[in-house]
Amino acid sequence: MYEKKPWVKYHDYVPKSINYPDKTIYEAFHDSAIKNSNKIAYDFLDKTSTFSELLSNIDKCANAFYALGMRKGDRVTISLPNCPQALICFYAINKIGAISSMIHPLSPSKEVEFYLNLSKSKYAITLDAFYKNFSEIIESTSVEKIILTKMTDYLSLPKKIGFKLTLGRKIKKVPLDHRVVWLNNLLNEDYPDIKKIDYTSEEFALILYSGGTTGVPKGIRLSNMNINCLAFQALVQGPVGDDDSVLTILPIFHGFGLGVCVHTFLVGGGKCILVPKFTPETVLDLIKRKKPKYIAGVPTLYAALSRNPKISKVSFACVKGAFCGGDHLPHEIKIEFENAVNTNGANLTLREGYGLTESVSAVTIMPKRNYKEGSIGIPLSDMILKVVKFDTFEEAPVGSEGEICITGPTVMMDYLDNPEETEKTIKLHTDGHRWLHTGDAGYMDSEGFFYFKQRIKRIIISSGVNVYPSQIEDILDSHPAVALSCAIGVPHPHKMKSVKAFVALKDPSNESEELAKELIGLCRENLIKWSCPEEIEFRKELPLTLIGKVAYGVLEKEELEKRNHDESKIISHGEDFAESTIDISCSSSLSYPDKQ
Repeated sequence: MYEKKPWVKYHDYVPKSINYPDKTIYEAFHDSAIKNSNKIAYDFLDKTSTFSELLSNIDKCANAFYALGMRKGDRVTISLPNCPQALICFYAINKIGAISSMIHPLSPSKEVEFYLNLSKSKYAITLDAFYKNFSEIIESTSVEKIILTKMTDYLSLPKKIGFKLTLGRKIKKVPLDHRVVWLNNLLNEDYPDIKKIDYTSEEFALILYSGGTTGVPKGIRLSNMNINCLAFQALVQGPVGDDDSVLTILPIFHGFGLGVCVHTFLVGGGKCILVPKFTPETVLDLIKRKKPKYIAGVPTLYAALSRNPKISKVSFACVKGAFCGGDHLPHEIKIEFENAVNTNGANLTLREGYGLTESVSAVTIMPKRNYKEGSIGIPLSDMILKVVKFDTFEEAPVGSEGEICITGPTVMMDYLDNPEETEKTIKLHTDGHRWLHTGDAGYMDSEGFFYFKQRIKRIIISSGVNVYPSQIEDILDSHPAVALSCAIGVPHPHKMKSVKAFVALKDPSNESEELAKELIGLCRENLIKWSCPEEIEFRKELPLTLIGKVAYGVLEKEELEKRNHDESKIISHGEDFAESTIDISCSSSLSYPDKQ
């Protein structure tokens, strides 16, 4: 089936298929650590660790967790930023055969409660700064122990002193609590080595969560093999060499961050430059000082970098690979970033990929030498995509829109304790393969390049015509005054739905009725009339999900409530509008809290 696919001819620099090792996540790391023992595994705010040292800490941690009572099959919530403790705990938990549930460290207490109960976690690992979020709700969960760690535990002495004198002063002392265990104390004790756990590559290893732009997040069950396969698929795209490093900006609770920016590079013998807090200035400074070979991020990250004035003073010549995923990449942002960095000897192409957490992360990538504007690229090794006619299993003709479906070794096991949603998403086709129905509309061209159009549930039907918000947003984002936009459907008495666009400007002083008309006119020049916004609302900033996607569901809910109360302030062909501004450098949800 694979050999006949039209995209295979573009796999001239990667194998069409990979022989994946039959290992657990820990075993894959262990073998790399033995092979690369003296190389640097991570750099955390200038404090480094060799692979040998990291492996030793992981093994100590596994022994300590086992002595604490952790066993195979136990669920363990990890709520940490990108720091050494997150890596150590993740691999230690896997060595025992327990299951990691990864959540955002900024989750408020009610969300923490939701995730702990959904995962049925017995243990939770977080920072002392977030103890309160767990202690407030722990009685209503199955958590027996909260394992706490401090940011200062893995800082160099100068940074440790600086942290304590500034941000550390704001962290309240953790009161005596019989449920609390300190990770640093555990690692400083000697415990018996645990015996090898009977744990296979096909077994349940990890819980990640669906993006949650709308609806209730679902737990996604992933196996050891799911994670390892992604790592080896990503490695052949590089490959990762002896001195290669990656800026690990994307959070470890996300499949892209954990699977690509951590596990892939550690398995490949590369170095992870851990970034616990994202700001454009921090990233530009790290590129200048650390000279990473790879960077990966979401569109909002690249937009924030390219619009920071300091970017002109930083050479990107060291970077040989820049990758974008997690959301649709507007062409304007791609060009803006490339124009900003391709000076001082750099020749960098931002390569877009496509994927979803139900397949860990990426399933397609733009080939190195065959860029097509608007495309999300071709499938990775061993991944097969097809487009089926909506609400059928029948493959759509080349160039025709339908639902994108995926099969391959990274496709999830199922949704955690949710057979109904699993049945709606994973379907057995007549070819005998399990196909993941993505809920994304798109098409494939004659050469096997895929094109993402829209989340199917996001499609706006206006006067019976399918309207794709991402097309509208691409046009709006191309305007030099626009920083970010989002289009939604709103009720209309005759068309059923019309389009409203929310716009955040690079310079809020440009906000005006004339600019609103200009943006609507720009859409009319480029789009069919049903796709053109009838209303524009300027906002200070647009709500973002935890990984930096525009949370269109939040805007839809807000708009519905406004219209119900008739309190919205909009521009509609010249009506009054609310004053608003945006600071793009502060709008990414990838940031780590200042209170920490």
